[in-house]
Amino acid sequence: MKKDTNSSSDGDSSNKKLSIEENLKGKTLQVYLYMLKRRDPVGVREIQRDLGFSSPSVASYHIEKLVGLAIIGQDEYGRYFVIQKVQVGVLHAFINIGGLNIPRLLFFAAFFTTLLITYILLDLNNLNIHAIGFAVAGAAAFWFETFRVWRSKQRV
Repeated sequence: MKKDTNSSSDGDSSNKKLSIEENLKGKTLQVYLYMLKRRDPVGVREIQRDLGFSSPSVASYHIEKLVGLAIIGQDEYGRYFVIQKVQVGVLHAFINIGGLNIPRLLFFAAFFTTLLITYILLDLNNLNIHAIGFAVAGAAAFWFETFRVWRSKQRV
């Protein structure tokens, strides 16, 4: 009987994602986000100092968790760098552009706001209150959600 190798690799992949999801939170997530933002290899003391940890051993503990998850690696100088970008938890709501984590909803908020302003400027003499109401509601909802997601990431 032939063994299905695809289903076992799918199981391994989902187990790894579940393990990353369980372990990538709190200070460990802070270290990971810091390393994503820096993009250059960083040392333990640098992480400890910049994130305000009480000792290098606290930073080292969280780094070792990330190394164990195989999402960061170590170079020949003992500095650590991101080897795999993961999207878990609150990170699903963000896109990484040039080292900046930007909420995905920001693009929709900006789009609705731009549409509203353009509509008002181009059709100033013949404004429809319903169109303005829907555009304001849409823009406000997207801006609210964008700030809510941003705050949830800041609390990590």
